[in-house]
Amino acid sequence: MKKQKNSRLIAAEIVFQWLEHQDFPDRSLAKLKQDHAFILEVVNGVVRNRLKLQWLETKWVKNEPKLIFKAILWVGLYQILFMKVEDYAAINETVQAAKERPGGLGPAKLINAILRRAQREKDDLFKSLESQPDYIRLSHPEFLMERWKKTYGEADAVALAEWNNEPPSTILRIEQSAVDAAEFIDKLREADIEPLLHPYSDKEIFLVLPRGIPVKKVPGYDEGWFTVQDPATSVSVDLLAPRPGETVLDACAAPGGKTAMIAGRMDRRGELVAMDLHDDRIRVLEENKKRLKLDWIATVKGDARKPQAVFSNDRKFDAILLDVPCLNTGVFKRRADARWRVTEERIETITKLQYEILTACSELLAEKGRLVYSTCSLEPEENEELVTRWIANHSGFRLVKTGKAFPPDSGTDGAFAALIRKK
Repeated sequence: MKKQKNSRLIAAEIVFQWLEHQDFPDRSLAKLKQDHAFILEVVNGVVRNRLKLQWLETKWVKNEPKLIFKAILWVGLYQILFMKVEDYAAINETVQAAKERPGGLGPAKLINAILRRAQREKDDLFKSLESQPDYIRLSHPEFLMERWKKTYGEADAVALAEWNNEPPSTILRIEQSAVDAAEFIDKLREADIEPLLHPYSDKEIFLVLPRGIPVKKVPGYDEGWFTVQDPATSVSVDLLAPRPGETVLDACAAPGGKTAMIAGRMDRRGELVAMDLHDDRIRVLEENKKRLKLDWIATVKGDARKPQAVFSNDRKFDAILLDVPCLNTGVFKRRADARWRVTEERIETITKLQYEILTACSELLAEKGRLVYSTCSLEPEENEELVTRWIANHSGFRLVKTGKAFPPDSGTDGAFAALIRKK
């Protein structure tokens, strides 16, 4: 029987790839064959707490170690400081992980000494950490904390960063066209799953699952009784208000949660087209369509910057949902690595893309048609400022209404949506 690889080493190698190449950790995590939950928590925890771990390393290590041994050290420190793991197991297995790498005997001794010191001085470390600047204490890029303080005020900026550092909940949206809500909740309880009704529930019903329950083991998964979906996704669909009999386009549709929500509002009457650009995302979209038994929805491959290449010139839609690519600053709780990819340059690049998509897709609207522009970002440049600028440059359209979810207030992911109508 083949011996399993050291789980701490697997976690460290994923962190190493992220540090060296900025690879998305979730792509490596999706391929895991062993200890998935443990490695997932360690990797996301290290990524989330990057500045805290970096601060501690700088405090105690004179000569910066090679990147792979830095990753192993951070994996060990995260376990000692932030996880409910037996210290002896965390230290022994992490040190062994270092030894298993070429040239690892020397670094293993250093890592052993630092982890044992962290074990001894844990309380003092946390006191010292509390006196550090907010961006270190809360492990967010300094420039991002400063811009949030200017936009939202210091208290809300700190509350947002604290929210981002909490473990994310798994939230289900009941597919009410497939199952009665009360019946679904009864099935969950029969399986010893006690769900919590999310307070954001209104037209849609959202349930918070207890931690540690695999989604595929939840009753009704194969039957398509639910989607995994944060309540903030309803902000844009509520503004769009799709109706039975309409022609509707979801222009950036994958993975398909909002598409399914639109389908439920349309009651299987009318025409709903889900478009996305990349083959892997379309594959996920098709899988979710199949599981949710939404075969009546048309799926097309297309670039939202050039939708006319997909649809003929006379093809028009009553309603368009435009959930554009964004900086994801409203979903840092779920995407731990996204906070480290936000730069002033990326803000400028992404807003150009968003403006281009909005301009191109607006041309597909029928007379008096409506479009909802939405992001899962909290940056004004991507949201209010972009929509205001676009409306000022397009006299044939008017801004009707906007909606927003600010995580510490809404208890959801962050979201922005703007309802735009063609005159």
